[in-house]
Amino acid sequence: MAVDVKRIGERVAAESVRLARVRNEISRVIVGQQVLVERLLAALLCNNHVLIEGVPGLAKTLMITTLARTIRGSFKRIQFTPDLLPADLVGTLIYNPKTGEFTTKKGPVFANIILADEINRAPAKVQSALLEAMQERQVTIGDNSFKLDEPFMVLATQNPIEQEGTYPLPEAQVDRFMFKLKITYPSRDEERQILKRMAVSSPNIAVDAVIGPEDVKQLRDLADEIFVDDKIEEYIVNLVEATRNPSAFKMDAEAGLIRYGASPRATIYLAMAAKANAFLEGRGYVTPQDVKTIAPDVLRHRVIVTYEAEAEEKTSEDIIRKVLQTVEVP
Repeated sequence: MAVDVKRIGERVAAESVRLARVRNEISRVIVGQQVLVERLLAALLCNNHVLIEGVPGLAKTLMITTLARTIRGSFKRIQFTPDLLPADLVGTLIYNPKTGEFTTKKGPVFANIILADEINRAPAKVQSALLEAMQERQVTIGDNSFKLDEPFMVLATQNPIEQEGTYPLPEAQVDRFMFKLKITYPSRDEERQILKRMAVSSPNIAVDAVIGPEDVKQLRDLADEIFVDDKIEEYIVNLVEATRNPSAFKMDAEAGLIRYGASPRATIYLAMAAKANAFLEGRGYVTPQDVKTIAPDVLRHRVIVTYEAEAEEKTSEDIIRKVLQTVEVP
């Protein structure tokens, strides 16, 4: 097994050059936000979706647009609004009165990377239409189902739900996102760099497409091969179990604060994301630190707190932090 890990590590080190080129292209446009860049690349390696939350003006949309431009694939931006209809997303059937037949007009969801901008401004029926695409990688129009292109990623932005004109996303849909990322304001130094780079009437920073869909598939196949020890797998299961049964891990104070723990999808995504993090670090094996680094972004939206926790101003992030401090590290 040691020989295999060494071989995988050598391949990872060689292939990570492609991801370094993507990082370099993004950094030409985006100042800071390194964690966000790393998580977007991890989701790309895992063939999964990302939900990004932050107040307007923090370059969420620009970040996703820039990532899409580095990949030689199709990209569509969908601005979610209260009057958006499911047909505006997936497509519809159009009747031809001359022939008496219906023809299919595909919607913008048929692309490699979808930017769902301000996703929580659209009503529930539109969110439901997105569920099939995210989970099954297909959409149904009329009586026919259509496979979506590969790679297929939904990168969604949302404003904090306290803001006017927003709808809470259904829990089933939120669970489909591998990561939920929260971004905050830049530091003073970063803001100075942003000012120098963007304070012109038409900022136009060229970004080159450095990888294509076939490259993405090869990188994903290699990420799947990264070695995960049995003890690491046990650690991942324990972390998720601690969110469901905190008393079993001597976290009695948190037992009354958790309404729902993380789903089995969290276990799967934790393992996949840990592999992706190891890939981005240039390693062919997963360490406990990979799991701890990625866990808050995988679990943040999957641990639902009780009303008592809200009254005590305890968030899911507080509970996840306690879980990571308590569960024994192998």
